[in-house]
Formats: sequence, structure tokens, C-alpha cells
Amino acid sequence: MVCLATAPAVQAQWLNQTVHLKAGWNAVFLHVDASHRTLNGSVGNDSTNPILEIWKWNPPPIAQFTTNPAEPTSTVDWTPWVRTNAASPLQHLTGDTAYLVRIDSNVPAYAWDIKGQPVPPRHDWSVSGLNLIGFPTVINAPPTFASFLSNSPELQSAPPEIYRYVGGNLGPSNPALLASPLFPTEAVERGKAYWIRSGTTFSQYFGPFEVLTSDRAGIHFGESQGSTTVRLRNLSATSLTVRLALVASAAPPPNQPAIAAEPPLLIRESLDPLTYTYGHTRLPIGLVRTWDLAPRGQTGAEAEIVLGLDRSAITQPPGTLLAGLLRFTDSLGHTLIHVPVSATVATSSGLWVGDATVTQVAHALTTYQRDAIDRPVTSTNGNYLVASIDNSLGSVSQPFPLRLIVHNPTNGSGATLLQRVYYGLDLATNPVASSGESVLHPAFLKQARRISASHLPWTTSNSVWTLSGKLGQQTNLTTTVTVAHDDQASNPFLHTYHPDHDNRSATFDSILPQGQESYRIERTITLSVQPPANDFASLVNAGTTVGGIYSELITLKGLTRPAGTNDTRQFQVRGTFQLQRVHDLPVLTLAP
Repeated sequence: MVCLATAPAVQAQWLNQTVHLKAGWNAVFLHVDASHRTLNGSVGNDSTNPILEIWKWNPPPIAQFTTNPAEPTSTVDWTPWVRTNAASPLQHLTGDTAYLVRIDSNVPAYAWDIKGQPVPPRHDWSVSGLNLIGFPTVINAPPTFASFLSNSPELQSAPPEIYRYVGGNLGPSNPALLASPLFPTEAVERGKAYWIRSGTTFSQYFGPFEVLTSDRAGIHFGESQGSTTVRLRNLSATSLTVRLALVASAAPPPNQPAIAAEPPLLIRESLDPLTYTYGHTRLPIGLVRTWDLAPRGQTGAEAEIVLGLDRSAITQPPGTLLAGLLRFTDSLGHTLIHVPVSATVATSSGLWVGDATVTQVAHALTTYQRDAIDRPVTSTNGNYLVASIDNSLGSVSQPFPLRLIVHNPTNGSGATLLQRVYYGLDLATNPVASSGESVLHPAFLKQARRISASHLPWTTSNSVWTLSGKLGQQTNLTTTVTVAHDDQASNPFLHTYHPDHDNRSATFDSILPQGQESYRIERTITLSVQPPANDFASLVNAGTTVGGIYSELITLKGLTRPAGTNDTRQFQVRGTFQLQRVHDLPVLTLAP
């Protein structure tokens, strides 16, 4: 069952984690990655910060294990930063990592604020020896160890040993072993690290549910990805409700990319059996989605969430960073997991290939006036009088396809319509889109591609036609393709070896004028880009797919009259088109 609710927004993507330290030694577990700054800069240069040493624990390989809570020493298990040593090997704080931190004994307490990018839990437990780990529990009113571990059947059957640091100097009582009777009263504090030994019981327990993404660092749509899958898994023996909300980001640190807004996210819904398309629900700031999961091991214990990025709703300029955070919590009030989500506004520049499908042709039906006894009515010069002309569009018996090749530039006033295009590697082995094969590297022609549109006129130099604007969402692009009356290569009225249609005199020694045996053809082509359909796939693919209405006005020009006008006749066709971006090359190279 899925339901909606309203939730307060919290800061995310860049997240401030506050760690409360006591005088002496503290075990810290970071849920954010603060590697954008060095410790020399963030701690060493801050005279108000009382931290003297930071030791990063490096979990030993499986072949080794820690049998006792280890003191930090200069071994492969530990990497230190010391305030008095600017050359300390540890300079960057990473997420999902445990540290030992010592502050001055004269400072009874210190709230250490760390800004970083959230990192979902992905730590691996050692089945032998001790693990220095922390848990992504809620910030306010965290559960006790007894309550928290009760959702792990493995740890219930073999209660673990748990050691915690209590401040002060290291010694026999620091870290201190928690006695099992203390489990009901000892809170599992977010940001603290604990030495835990699970014996021979394998466990990767970080809470009653698990969030699985294809990229362990989070969800990053980049410039082209449209959708991704997230899986929720109930790890507890009871039914569980998992809540999801998109929350806003904290302000980025200095010298980090600015975040313009949160990405417009969609959640895919069920398949419509009539249209074979998926519905969607939007996930704006403040909206909570919930999933009810069955107990572990039962049908319904897992849920698949297909998230999409509605690129059609993005209005920011190319290169803009959109970012936020997916905030997962559970109905037990135990776990808080942040998954970063970001996207970069893509440019529409590049090579686009697709098809227009002609489905309608304008009629040319003339109705003449008739008298009372149904005879044609003529004028004084003997011409029949026209009653009406039907130029409406009618459906064709079978759709007709037309290949479309468009290059959309980064710079310049308009996109380019091409009869053929070549793309592959140039002489410097860089990717290139070109109007001629001569630009391509001879050694890599096997990997190169040529795409042609046979309905457009062929020329030796591969003439191109500039459209009235750039390809984008909801734009009208127009160009005119002209075929000369004497173009033997492309004019369909010409038959080079037929004496009545070769556009030459009876003695083959002169070219006939326009309109005598062939006509000049002017094709005014218009691409009217329309908004994507309101289904999940169309919205998330809007960055790499555009479509809309294809229309073409075909004008045939014949003999020139004394007044300078031409005999003309026009035909109109209409249909739809769709273009897919096949390469993001921003420049079309014109062959010499």
C-alpha cells in the first residue's frame, strides 16, 4: 500500500553533521564525506577548534582481525592527523568511516560541525574480530541497543560484544565494554563509533531496512540518464513502513558548485494496459511517499522504486547543477538514511536522427457551379465557374516515412538539416560529425557511420539547410529546401535518358526553360516541437528525445509569365516526427 503525507523539509545533499566530543578520546563515525577540504585547513587553521589528533581506522583484510579494542598506533590499521604535524598523512575525512578523535583535556565538551556530502551505509562487517562502526540512527530520541538490535535475528541469537569510548585517556576502562544488562539503557547515538564483535555470526546490520542503489555513492543522473532503480529491503522480522522524502540541500561550501534547485523527480507507477505506458507521481519538496514491507523473508519484504528525472520540467540553463537528498526513515523511528541525488542540466547540442511520418495530404478538390438543370455554369470567356475548393487535410492510406538528420550547435543561430552526415574519428582520433567522409580517419572507417536521407536532394558538396532556430523543447523550426528545375541528380520530373523528360531541346543542344519539361521544387519544412506526452518514459527521456508535428508545403514553379510571375501549384503534407540524440558533438565540421 502507498500513501501520501506532508513532511517538513530538512537540509541535504550538503549536510552538516554535528559530533559531540568529550575531553580526551572519542570514537566518531561520519555519515558525510568532507574530503573537499584538508584537515590542515578545516581543523588545523581553526584556533577555536580544540581537536589535537584524528586517527582513521582502516579495517584490516579478512585474513587479519582485531581481537581487542585497539589503541591508535602508526600501523596499517591507522592513518593519523596530528595538529602539530602539517605533513600528517591523513588530510581528508571520508564518509561511512570510523575515527578516533582526541581533544584537549581542558575542554570538557565540544560540538564539532562537519559539512559534507552524505554517504549511505555500505560498510562490511568482519565475521571474526572487532569492527569499529557506527549506525545511521535518527538524531533525536535514538533507540537503545536492546531495541535497535532486536530487529536483527542473527544478533539476537548471538548477542555481540560492544565497547564504547567514554572520554578521557585510553586505558582498561576506555573503551568500556557494555554489559548486556546495559543494552536497554544505552542509546545508539548517530555519529558515534563502537567496537563490536559479532562472533562467528555474519552480519551487515545497520538498521531495520536497507536501501540499495546501482551506485553506492548515491543517485546521479548526470546530463543524460533519465531513470534509475532503488530497492527497499526489510531486514526485520516484523512488518515495516519505510518513508521517502526529497529534502533540500545545505548551502555548498566555498569553491564548490552552486546548487540551483532540487531535481524534478518522478516515481513510476503501474502500467496502463490500454496504452502500455507507465503512470507517475511527482516527488516535490515536502511530499512523503511510504511503502509497507512484509517481514523479512516473506513475499512483499522488498519494494522496487523506479525514480525518474523529468527533464521536460527543467528550465535552468545547460550546465546548471540540480541536487537534493532522498531521506529514508522507518516506522520504528530507528533509522535515518540520506541518499544524495543530483542532475546536470544538459545541452541539446549534438547530432539528432529520427523520422517524420507523413499521415495526411491536403486535398485539391474543385467543385464547379451548376445551374438549375445541373449543367456547368461558364463565364463570358467560356471558363467554368468555381463554386468551392477543398484544401482540407485527409488521411493517407499508408503512412510514409522520411528520414530526418539534424545537427544542433552549441553556438550559432540555428540548427542544420542534412541530407547525409558522417560521424566517427577525425585525423586526430577525436570524435567528429562531418558533412563529408574526407574528415574521417582512414584507419577507423570501419567504426565510422554514414546516415542518409534519400528524400532530400543529393549534391556533391552535401549542401546543408539552416533551420530558423535551435532544436529544443516547444520550438518551431522552418527551412526551405529547393530543387532546381534542371537538377538531374535530384529533380523527380527529370529522366536523363528520356527525350521528353530530359529538359533538353529536341536536338539536345540547349537547356529548356523552367516549366517546359520540369519544375522548380520548393519544400518549406516545419518542425513544430511539442511537449512530451504525460507518461513516465516520455518525461524522463525528454532530454534525448524530441518530437512533434511535421508539416511541409511543396510548391512547384513552372513557366515564367510576362509579368514576372510563375505558374505554381502547391501541395501540403502533414504528420509527426521524432528525433533521438545519437551523439553530443557540439560542432558540425563541414568537409572541404
